[in-house]
Amino acid sequence: MEDLATGMRLKGTVRNVVDFGAFVDIGVKQDGLLHRTQIPAGAGLKVGDVIDIEIKNVEIERGRISLGWPR
Repeated sequence: MEDLATGMRLKGTVRNVVDFGAFVDIGVKQDGLLHRTQIPAGAGLKVGDVIDIEIKNVEIERGRISLGWPR
């Protein structure tokens, strides 16, 4: 997680889709959260999809990675 920086663009694999967004494996210990407000209408994500994402925020002390949909 220490190697991640805001604005980085990566490919990730959707691991779980929940009401509030999708958890995405980006190749580090902790999955990142792509909040539902960051997912374009009609994107229709499902487990196993490989998507382009952008790092929005990293909270190392809380073990959280916030992701965004690149524009």
